[in-house]
Amino acid sequence: MDVDLFGPIGEDAPAGVTEPWPDVAQSVAEQVASGNADCGVLFCWTGTGVSIAANKVTGVRAALCHDAETARGARAWNEANVLCLSIRATPEIVAREILDAWFSASPDPSEGPNVEKVKLIERRYGSRERSEAGGKGSQ
Repeated sequence: MDVDLFGPIGEDAPAGVTEPWPDVAQSVAEQVASGNADCGVLFCWTGTGVSIAANKVTGVRAALCHDAETARGARAWNEANVLCLSIRATPEIVAREILDAWFSASPDPSEGPNVEKVKLIERRYGSRERSEAGGKGSQ
């Protein structure tokens, strides 16, 4: 498995340098939405912010998970493609369990119709937001 790292992480990150979490979430989500990455994993203090930001990118279904069963269900039943975790509330051993569940789960074909309904909602409201943005800019 290839892993691409985003944000100020690892030993090579300059001390005191941070990248805003919305920017990191957007970068990861765009890689997933474009098909350049199969899935993404994001962390922020609560996990909520990166989840909200990632879900703004069309084609992304980001799930904030606090336990392994939620992560497994997010992949199986919702075809979630971005996992979001809280660095404040997720102990390392739990994070490992969540990641194991996430990467071992596969979509449940019986949930396909529900996932398609979510995609339809996304298309409906995404199109409206794009047309509203275009309309405001042209007045």
